[in-house]
Amino acid sequence: MEFRIERSALTEAVSWAARVLPVRSPVPVLGGLLLDTEAGSGDGRLRISGLDYEASARIDVEAEVPRPGKVLVMGRRLLDICKVLPDGPVECAVEGSRFTVSGDGARFGLSVLPLDDYPALPPLPQVRGAVDAELFAAAVADVAVAAGRDDTLPVLTGIRLGLDGDTMTLAATDRYRFAVRTLPWKAAAPGESADVIVSARRLTEIARSLGRSGLVSVALDAGSAGFEHAGMRTTVRLLEGRLPRHDKLFALEDPAVAVVDRARLTEAAKRVSVVADGDSPVQMTFSRADASVTLRAGYEDDVASQRLSATLEGAEELTVAFNPAYLADALASFTGPALRLQLLGAGQRALITDGAPREGAGTDRAGTDGAGTDGAGRGTHRHLLMSVRPQLV
Repeated sequence: MEFRIERSALTEAVSWAARVLPVRSPVPVLGGLLLDTEAGSGDGRLRISGLDYEASARIDVEAEVPRPGKVLVMGRRLLDICKVLPDGPVECAVEGSRFTVSGDGARFGLSVLPLDDYPALPPLPQVRGAVDAELFAAAVADVAVAAGRDDTLPVLTGIRLGLDGDTMTLAATDRYRFAVRTLPWKAAAPGESADVIVSARRLTEIARSLGRSGLVSVALDAGSAGFEHAGMRTTVRLLEGRLPRHDKLFALEDPAVAVVDRARLTEAAKRVSVVADGDSPVQMTFSRADASVTLRAGYEDDVASQRLSATLEGAEELTVAFNPAYLADALASFTGPALRLQLLGAGQRALITDGAPREGAGTDRAGTDGAGTDGAGRGTHRHLLMSVRPQLV
């Protein structure tokens, strides 16, 4: 086996495939990356694959291949070598029981792992359709902040991936907050539907790594999800169980509605939170008469406050309070110029969506057009927070 490739292309491909390698494994070959080359009439192909018990990754890149073949080497050691290689062309070859990597006078050798002990990569499940790569990455990031971190409740560490016709729904909750994002997608067949749970950590890694242009193919079967884009293919095992449905939780009865500048609210919440010890809340008091919201945090002499412009409908005055970290995560997941908050009061649910409803668009209480999009084909984003009881004195 022998191939030549640019150092930057090799490093990027090895780094992408090595994401799925286990940090520690009782099976040594699972720490390996499989390098498989094919010669072509024009450019050859280098395929790099890796897997663990939960996920797999495979990437194809162009390479000059004088002598095709396969080799299995320790993936993280190969990545370390790639990172320190000089820029420029790299020559790789199998020489006896050693895999050599050389470029611009630098030369490294790696032990070869037994190919016969390496398990076959799982096949890509049935392709259900495709979604815009940039929208998908943004949607996953929006909802992942609400996923649980407690591995004793595995289902809450996942993101719900729902497919219904031409709409994809992503949702996550840790029981204290609930984020939902809908976005358009292209189903492979009419009436395509699915409802599965994918690890939030894995899906976040996948969405970040697949690139920000073009379409991502989405594949699903009873036990795994697969994603493919621009020569990159990855699979991940599904989590068992179901997340609670968000429909009833998000249906707030006669809420007060506040609208406030997103950037200023985000900055103010961050500012006053510096005196919020532990999980002590950030309190927000909205006033219709003053057209303002006042943020407060802290206790006794260690306090902070800031007043901002805001509109309020449905109440003369209303006070809510939130865990500062949860509030910061929620605010950071929005990008529009304004935020719309539907509020029931202290100790109750609060629903945050992008901006004020558009005039003449037939919007519902969530600020959407009733079809799961914002009118520009980007989908909708909603984040539900539980308000805690204000404790400021």
